[in-house]
Amino acid sequence: MSDPVFSRIAIIGVGLIGSSIARAAAEYGAAGEVILYDASPDVRARAAGLGLGTVAPTLEAAVSEADCVIVCVPVGAIGAVAAGAVPSMKYGAILTDVGSVKSEAARALHGAADGRIHVIPGHPIAGTEQSGPEAGFPTLFRGAWHILTPLAGQDEAYQTATDQLAAFWTQLGAKVEAMDAGRHDRVLAITSHLPHLIAFNIVTTAFDLESVEQGEVVKYSAGGFRDFTRIAASDPVMWRDVFLNNKEAVLECLGRFSED
Repeated sequence: MSDPVFSRIAIIGVGLIGSSIARAAAEYGAAGEVILYDASPDVRARAAGLGLGTVAPTLEAAVSEADCVIVCVPVGAIGAVAAGAVPSMKYGAILTDVGSVKSEAARALHGAADGRIHVIPGHPIAGTEQSGPEAGFPTLFRGAWHILTPLAGQDEAYQTATDQLAAFWTQLGAKVEAMDAGRHDRVLAITSHLPHLIAFNIVTTAFDLESVEQGEVVKYSAGGFRDFTRIAASDPVMWRDVFLNNKEAVLECLGRFSED
């Protein structure tokens, strides 16, 4: 097992991604200590019961001594979480996220940050339709891409922090690549966001027809439709935020899809 990249990480939001990071960091020795916090008391209790790490009672306590704070909440909540975390973070710590929309996430993170910390947005292109702390598993990121969208033209300390964060994700098994935030959002609009939007709408339409077709839509569904239902089972709050925060790119892709 390799040496830990970080002595202590704080994971804020213990759903599928957050709990998978906690499990992977422990499994592969990427962090010496894992601190967890979730706004939901129920989720905190479940995370403690699963032994995912040390569960902090408050956001401030979770981040205060962390070398890296990983925000694992829906895109629409990133700004509020970052604003609550930054004042308690130590000098030189890294603030990153796992949001599927990077332009808005970067604005939210940088809007909350000060000059004491390094803001390095990120997005692991990995997941399942499951949610909650029980859904995570340590191999989720193995072989998956992790996109970092660091700011250009920063100083040497920022580059060192970016390299350290890349090393952390590499130790979790991910393939790390840096990309401009706007480019990331355009690429993900067609490869991820639009397919999810279509899946949600196809399944909604099918179940609206269900009352008219007397069960035939579901009874005779083939594998392709079952794939759509699996995708549409994903966390609706998370995907609502993705669509709203990457609206322009998704609408552009939707327009081209409709034309074709």
